[in-house]
Amino acid sequence: MRFKRILPFLLCLYSISVSAQSWHKKKCAVVLTYDDALNVHLDKVVPALDSLQLKGTFFLIGSSQAFTHRLDEWKKVAANKHELANHSLFHPCNGSLPGRSFVTSDYDLATYSVRRMTDEIKATNVLLHAVDGKTERTYAYPCGDLTINGMPYLDPVKGEFVAARGVQGQMVQKDKANRYNIGSYMINGQSGDELIALVKQAMKTNTMVVFLFHGVGGEHSLNVSLEAHSKLLHFLKAHEKEIWNTTFLDAAKYMNTTQAGK
Repeated sequence: MRFKRILPFLLCLYSISVSAQSWHKKKCAVVLTYDDALNVHLDKVVPALDSLQLKGTFFLIGSSQAFTHRLDEWKKVAANKHELANHSLFHPCNGSLPGRSFVTSDYDLATYSVRRMTDEIKATNVLLHAVDGKTERTYAYPCGDLTINGMPYLDPVKGEFVAARGVQGQMVQKDKANRYNIGSYMINGQSGDELIALVKQAMKTNTMVVFLFHGVGGEHSLNVSLEAHSKLLHFLKAHEKEIWNTTFLDAAKYMNTTQAGK
């Protein structure tokens, strides 16, 4: 009789314990993503990740010279369990929006058709398959633009992707995320302590934090210092028993599996 009285309390404690370890039996998930296929990703980022046995996701522009001129190196990156992901063929953005003076007329998403965009996305998947031989892929929206003339352009090719990354800053809840617009935190000039603070917030709330990097130590106007990036990586390594560092693809697959099971 006494056991029956305390059983609900014990179940509650168990539920709290499971919830607090809900990311691959860890407190939170941290996904490191790097956009635009930059030379610094191969020269600085990959060696830093490999030195600590951490994994990253590289959203590659199919036409980038740092991709096309260094294919053998990207093959090695994929062979070492990092993710090569789709960031379109030419990185078109909507030039009609404020602050988009960098957008050229040739690759202005405002003048694209959905068919042109999906053709370029599919072509990039073919390129990536030629490099890593994989068929499962994720996507990142260039500039975070989701639509062409009000139409969600990824809809016709959703079947080719496990998930897609957006640019809205959010701590991702495993059971509530829209897998075709998973939020991320764009990094530009933050200190190592500020980056670590985001991870600590994810640990406290049992969520996933996705970092969106461009330049690391240079090569892009959106940039984080090598020192800040290194400080984040060393924090992740020091707390690997509590933090699940994984690729964007594997995190999305894990969320899909747990949602289906639930």
